Amino acid sequence: MIQSLYRLFIELTNRKWSSELLKRFAQSSASRKVIPSFARVYNINLGEMEKDLHEYESLHDFFVRRLKPGARIVTDEGAEVVSPVDAVLEDIGPVESNHQITVKGKVYSIAEMLGSKEAAEAYAGGTYLVLYLSPSHYHRIHSPVTGRILKQWTLGTRSYPVNSLGLKYGKSTLAKNYRTITEMEYARGRLAVVKVGAMFVNSIETVHTGDWLRKGEEMAYFTFGSTVVLLFEKNTLELPNTLRLPLPFKMGEKIGE
Repeated sequence: MIQSLYRLFIELTNRKWSSELLKRFAQSSASRKVIPSFARVYNINLGEMEKDLHEYESLHDFFVRRLKPGARIVTDEGAEVVSPVDAVLEDIGPVESNHQITVKGKVYSIAEMLGSKEAAEAYAGGTYLVLYLSPSHYHRIHSPVTGRILKQWTLGTRSYPVNSLGLKYGKSTLAKNYRTITEMEYARGRLAVVKVGAMFVNSIETVHTGDWLRKGEEMAYFTFGSTVVLLFEKNTLELPNTLRLPLPFKMGEKIGE
């Protein structure tokens, strides 16, 4: 019953017109008035922002804010994989041989997430990580490794919530939402960075140029609360035994090796 009501509510509100209205408001000068309350409600660290609060021209401008130089320190050791975002690590697990993962008790198809069985085959037997960004987080996405971009593509049209309720009651949100996938080749093998859009606003903007990314280099940004799924090939990621989920991370902090 709860699941049906949740899905009905999201279906009724997640329409093109509502997304467009939200987008227009967030990008308008009128939205400047809500920035102070937004920052207060979500307890945003004003001291690490690149600009003062009054300098942001819209809620969108504030939401995609950059940080002061040195606000995030990226570990430069070659073998370390770092968090690409400020987020909560919600789940970790194996990619089954049939290209499925289980997140919060729900089964997702990696083949559907990536768009084909061929794309998913590289990650069979590998490891997945789910990083959730709430509205309070810094929303720019950075490379978790140093490597070469093999391919980048976009799938999906609508987006549904990717928070705990969305993962619990939503319908294949991680595999069906609007998403942009960046596949990279690095020292240990292949890695897919799946940037999953959230409710209402399907906007994931790519900022890097060229086919090479350094660890910690900015690659894209979200314009609303979202999720990043990392997919690693088999035997390419070692995780510490001390991880206890959910676990907050800041961009640049070591996740594994």
